[in-house]
Amino acid sequence: MQQQLDMFVTSFAAFWQQIAVYTPKLLAALAVLFIGWIVAKLVRTAVRRILQIAHFEKLAQKSGIEEFLQHGEMSITLTGIISEVSYWLVLLIVVVTTSNSLGLQAVASLFNQIALYLPNIIVAILVLVFGTLLARFINRLIFAWLNNLGVNGSLTISTIAEYAVQIFAVFVALEQLNIGTQLITAAFIILFGSICLALALAFGLGGREWAAGVIEKSTSKSSKKPPY
Repeated sequence: MQQQLDMFVTSFAAFWQQIAVYTPKLLAALAVLFIGWIVAKLVRTAVRRILQIAHFEKLAQKSGIEEFLQHGEMSITLTGIISEVSYWLVLLIVVVTTSNSLGLQAVASLFNQIALYLPNIIVAILVLVFGTLLARFINRLIFAWLNNLGVNGSLTISTIAEYAVQIFAVFVALEQLNIGTQLITAAFIILFGSICLALALAFGLGGREWAAGVIEKSTSKSSKKPPY
């Protein structure tokens, strides 16, 4: 009986000793979490402010992505998404740091993987926005050039070029998000190769006269320009 009582007292004393050692670490971790939460909120506000100064909201509206989200009855903006992702990124970094300090390696590893994925969301959004703007710029550039040469169907060709760039931007964004990367890349390569082959065959078989006319018009216009 005395031996069992001594074992109980020893275990109880060891338990309180562990609590005495662990409690300061826990309080310090809670303090770090609180400070990290405040810093995360400040980062969210700062990112939103920087995006507003950079007129990112106007670029997002010009790209048409926000209009697409509004049609889907989603009352969110790309600026809000990026600022919220920045908030959670900072917060997760703090959680990983505190988990490591407490010896919770499994928890730290889990949140570390989530934290490493969040920047991909920001990159994917930026790729979609600027890819869409680039696609529209290419559309206008090709249309102006072909229309100046007097090419029939210049609007169709420029629109196809815009869609090609847009699709490429979507694939790049999906690759950043690691969503079916291999399957999507293979499908894009097959689709793009098929379109290029079809255009090459169509141009080679039936577009020789059209190409000759375009070259002739371009040559005649350049020869009529006065020499400098």
